[in-house]
Amino acid sequence: MALSRFRVTMNDGNTIPALGLGTYAPKSVPKHEAEMAVKVAIDVGFRHIDGAFLYENEKEVGQGIRTKIADGTVTREEIFYTGKLWSTHHHPDLVRPALEETLKALQLDYIDLYIIHWPVSLKPGKTKIPQDENQKIIFEFVDLRDTWEAMEKCKDAGLVKSIGVSNFNRRQLEMILNKTGLKYKPVCNQVECHPYLNQSKLLEFCKSNDIILVAYSALGSNRESPWIDEKSPVLLDDPVLGTIAKKHNRSPAQVALRYQIQRGVVVLAKSFSEKRIKENFQVFDFQLTSEDMKVIDGLNRNLRYLTLDM
Repeated sequence: MALSRFRVTMNDGNTIPALGLGTYAPKSVPKHEAEMAVKVAIDVGFRHIDGAFLYENEKEVGQGIRTKIADGTVTREEIFYTGKLWSTHHHPDLVRPALEETLKALQLDYIDLYIIHWPVSLKPGKTKIPQDENQKIIFEFVDLRDTWEAMEKCKDAGLVKSIGVSNFNRRQLEMILNKTGLKYKPVCNQVECHPYLNQSKLLEFCKSNDIILVAYSALGSNRESPWIDEKSPVLLDDPVLGTIAKKHNRSPAQVALRYQIQRGVVVLAKSFSEKRIKENFQVFDFQLTSEDMKVIDGLNRNLRYLTLDM
């Protein structure tokens, strides 16, 4: 575990760095800050960058990655980029064009991982969250097994190295795993996961099927409505995390990240602050005890920060 480049092998033989930088930002954050965050993150040692079409900053994120490749800090092969298929692109004939749009924004020839962002399909079109005249979201029925086949074709075409899913529950994962003619299993399931929502049952199911759980909102979340319930407790203010952090001479954020790494979860840390990006990377040179792990497990209260109407 004492490796700064610690990587986990996925079920297709490719490897994913155990710690990644999340790049989602509220609309109030200027787009160019995503480029800055990516460059800082690569400089301190991050090699895993998690992005998405929905975040509307893939151009800036790509610029950050390409700058650090151009200046010799990293090679393209050392960088692991995750992109996400948005819900308006679930129709099989829209999957490859969506991936190609991501590649064009990033100005990369391939990405390392492409995942279905949500197991909910929305009406295709230019609007990311289509609504009717009553402001009700317009859903669409798409069989996600057909979407998955289109994802498999993108892998075969060399546009992406690995394919996975996000925000899937056990039943939805089983639908893909039990699909007739399945060519590639999902390599991962990216879900909200932190000490207040530790996803122990889903983690167990994923491990038993050789699927990696990837944790987002691992440090809680920023308080952005309408996505987040602003009355929810602040994870990093939890006194139990604070006590464990003090014992190890670490921050509560470092403890929350280390907790996931020791559970075999790939974890994303989202920050646009240079100080915190550096701090978040310092999680490979200390170990939580089994007692620490048990105590943090005990914080679980099945609390979701992300409250999507969808």
